[in-house]
Amino acid sequence: MKKTHRLNQKLVFAFLILIKALNLRADEGMLIPSLIAAFESDMKAKGMKLTAEDIYSINKASLKDAIFQFGGGCTAELVSSKGLLLTNHHCGYSQIQSHSSLEKDYLKNGFWAKTLTEELPNPGLIAVRIVRIEDVTALVLNGASSKDDKSTIQSNIQKIISEVVANSGYEAEVKAFNYGNDYYMMVKEIFTDIRFVGTPPNSIGKFGGDTDNWVWPRHTGDFSVFRIYAGKDNKPAAYSKENVPYTPIRYLNISFRDRKEGDFTMVYGFPGQTEQHVVSSYLKFIIEKERPARIHMRDLSLGVIDAAMKASDLTRIQYAAKQASIANAWKKWIGQIDGLRTQDAVMLKQNKESEYTKLANSKEEWKKYASVVYEMNALVERDINWEFKYAMGVEYFSYGPEYFKLARAVNDLVSNYQKYKTSGELNTVLERLKVGADGFFKNYDASVDKEIFNKLTKEYFSNTDQWEGIKKELMYSTTPDWCDNYIKSISDRIYTKSVLTDKERYLNFLQNFNDKSIKKLDKDVGLQHYTAHITPFRNYVIPAYQNFSNNMSTLLQTYVEGKKIMSPNAKHWPDANSTLRITYGKLEGSTPTDGMKYTEHTTLEGMIAKYHSGNADFELQPRMLELFKQKNYGNYAQNGQLWVCFTGSNHTTGGNSGSPVLDENGNLMGLNFDRTWESTMSDYLFDSARCRNVVVDIRYVLWVMDIYSGARHLVDEMVLVKE
Repeated sequence: MKKTHRLNQKLVFAFLILIKALNLRADEGMLIPSLIAAFESDMKAKGMKLTAEDIYSINKASLKDAIFQFGGGCTAELVSSKGLLLTNHHCGYSQIQSHSSLEKDYLKNGFWAKTLTEELPNPGLIAVRIVRIEDVTALVLNGASSKDDKSTIQSNIQKIISEVVANSGYEAEVKAFNYGNDYYMMVKEIFTDIRFVGTPPNSIGKFGGDTDNWVWPRHTGDFSVFRIYAGKDNKPAAYSKENVPYTPIRYLNISFRDRKEGDFTMVYGFPGQTEQHVVSSYLKFIIEKERPARIHMRDLSLGVIDAAMKASDLTRIQYAAKQASIANAWKKWIGQIDGLRTQDAVMLKQNKESEYTKLANSKEEWKKYASVVYEMNALVERDINWEFKYAMGVEYFSYGPEYFKLARAVNDLVSNYQKYKTSGELNTVLERLKVGADGFFKNYDASVDKEIFNKLTKEYFSNTDQWEGIKKELMYSTTPDWCDNYIKSISDRIYTKSVLTDKERYLNFLQNFNDKSIKKLDKDVGLQHYTAHITPFRNYVIPAYQNFSNNMSTLLQTYVEGKKIMSPNAKHWPDANSTLRITYGKLEGSTPTDGMKYTEHTTLEGMIAKYHSGNADFELQPRMLELFKQKNYGNYAQNGQLWVCFTGSNHTTGGNSGSPVLDENGNLMGLNFDRTWESTMSDYLFDSARCRNVVVDIRYVLWVMDIYSGARHLVDEMVLVKE
């Protein structure tokens, strides 16, 4: 009996340990806020003290009203009654760069507006509040012959949107979720007068540079400050000196209390894209072919840009935002494929596919799902090369030679010349091109662009079978280095003669534009090269890729439907699609690989240690060293240390940059800005042991504003909550 009793005690103890482990695990999934009530009890079990209506409500002010989509690709949050908006430094980087010059180097020195009149406008920048989210699946599919009846579905969507936006002052968007199994409408309030308020210097906002990007431990003060302005009626209005700071429905209070491992965390933002349902052969393609090829294309560009930026302060300012944009995905992809390989993600997918097919064959009514896995893999086998060619085209035409941007602009002029001339719009179009030239050439170096052209043209041609056609065109026997000579001969002419690669040539061309100019432009070597290669890309590659993508989406629609029907008790969540989502977890470290343990936070002490390593990415200005030596942390420290960053077990992705990380009471703990390198695989596969989001602590943000930068007036706008 005693032995049995001891055995029962052990079983009970083991069960309790299991329950505790399950309760503490990181939670996969990006949840739709309007459905958050279904998760309220689980969130409260993890420490949350809010109600579902505190988080999302259309009947009263809720946390959602303080969360904004920033610039179309990031998240921001309101932190004062005067429309003060926080986001990441890298999210506001193009605005910071656009306001910078050799005389006003805000990238290097930072910027803080002391008064409202010093806050700087940003044409084209928007901030979007979600008014409400509605499940409109039944309305969208009403009268449709199937879920693929695109004509009826689009007609229904237009009708739904027109009825909602009529005389409302709002805009609306209906998006497909779960590959068209569900549809949700987002009603939006869009603000267009967003002003730049402040930023720390790059030595804080980009501390660690490419060395630290996507890795832990992290010490980056990745934040910038903006303000929403509105008309005097507090409604969105175009930029005007008469506009006033927006008075928000809701803004976030600041969590000023001490942190500890295990604290509840919630991320509220606009994650961009995840692909949790992709088939095993597609994932294999991503790991073994697509990502490595794109990484190599960016290796080549970054090698040119990084060297040029180190050699010249002017080039550093010109290319800062462009370099950051190229490098961000480049390093993410390196970590992503490493994580997927380490976790043997393809095998895990194959095992799940086998289980899915076996389950589908177990009941007659589920047989319609039995072949979908095979069909998806067969589609990849047959048509995946179109996606590869598409990816190479994106790298070349969108992230390659910059003069392609002007080529796109003048291509429109060539294509629509007669229309513009007949309608009387021609002078307006020409003036628009002249204005655009100032912004383009301000941040352009032809010698840098030429070197990028040489390297990426060779790589693009090699990856897309274009050499064979060119070889036939040349009509002569080729030497081993003929391709290099061919590219050099083209680039020499493009960068010495094309109107698209020199500001003076370009403006003179526009200034003296007449009927003969169109023929001259047709013969421009720069435009000829662009047109010769973008045309087949647009006419053949893009349609073939879209056809492949559409066919795969149709199969994924069936696949996901089968998952939900055959496993109704499993946790299902729709892939991220740049709509407002919630994820929750805890403030915690991780043990991503054998023998490696990541603590949950970093401090200023670690930042100084990195500085002393001598790596140029860890440069600091003297003031930081002085304040550290004095231990001048104001009231922003915890137990004598200034926390800089911490990690959480929240499922995040691109678009969550700038998202507020909230405590159990909905107060702002910090700004999400990254994932650890081991976590970048979470776009395809979330691993609760490895995946962690990286957050800059709000107390460090305020310390930089107040103590480091002397912008105490901004901190005074906020409500700090200690208890």
